[in-house]
Amino acid sequence: MIQPMNDPTPAAYRSIWISDLHLGVKSSRPDCLLDFFRHHQCDYLYLVGDMIDGWRLKKNWYWDQYHNDVIQKILRQARKGTQVAYIPGNHDQFARDHIGLRLGEIEIHRSCIHVTADGRRLLILHGDEFDSIVTHAKWLAMLGSGAYEASILLNRGVNAIREKLGMPYWSISNYLKQKVKNAMQFIDHYEHAVAEEARQRKVDGVVCGHIHRADIKTIEGIDYFNTGDWVESCTALVEHFDGKMELIEWVIPKSARMNPPIPREVPSASAWREEGDTQGTPLESVT
Repeated sequence: MIQPMNDPTPAAYRSIWISDLHLGVKSSRPDCLLDFFRHHQCDYLYLVGDMIDGWRLKKNWYWDQYHNDVIQKILRQARKGTQVAYIPGNHDQFARDHIGLRLGEIEIHRSCIHVTADGRRLLILHGDEFDSIVTHAKWLAMLGSGAYEASILLNRGVNAIREKLGMPYWSISNYLKQKVKNAMQFIDHYEHAVAEEARQRKVDGVVCGHIHRADIKTIEGIDYFNTGDWVESCTALVEHFDGKMELIEWVIPKSARMNPPIPREVPSASAWREEGDTQGTPLESVT
């Protein structure tokens, strides 16, 4: 769903998952994510990989104030009591060298288990290990990443013209994904592979990112949730206090993109457990 922009009161959720922000890439939308945080608060926040694009930063350094602000905002949320877990992806795989350590009040994990308010156990992982291109031909994945970024920048130019003509937003990359048979086969294979991993680990569902395709579905009895991305779709997965899961699409108007974010405190709580810990190991609360 697309959230309204005119409600000044932050919407409260039990949990929020975001992924694929790709800080360091010009097409990243940290401004949208900052605005999203202005309007939403949660007890548990999961960063599901590719928050920073180390691949792109190695080639061409790009880092503006919004990049700093979004990191500071997340760290501030953790200090104020939000339970934050970071699961690195393939683009920020440098963080995988620090699994089990803490970044401020944020714990870094390879994967973890979240228990919803209605008792479902969800495996949280980025998902790149189920992408054969990433695992067996990284050079091809990096080439594809560059092509994807170029398509996003082209897409923005096209939609700037469409906006002036009063036409609705149109996504080139989503159009190509829908039309190219091999792309759809890859997505279908990926989703089933991730769902099968959840089945093997004997959990009820899985939350992942990686493919930049937000979705909620059931795959052979496994609840599948993909968080989408903050490059193009700007989507987050949220859990309501009764355990209901929902996708939120968040796009801010151009006139509001330069407004500074308003920091807001969020409550502290503990709802996630480490994978394999049947008793649950909550993140340390911060006062």
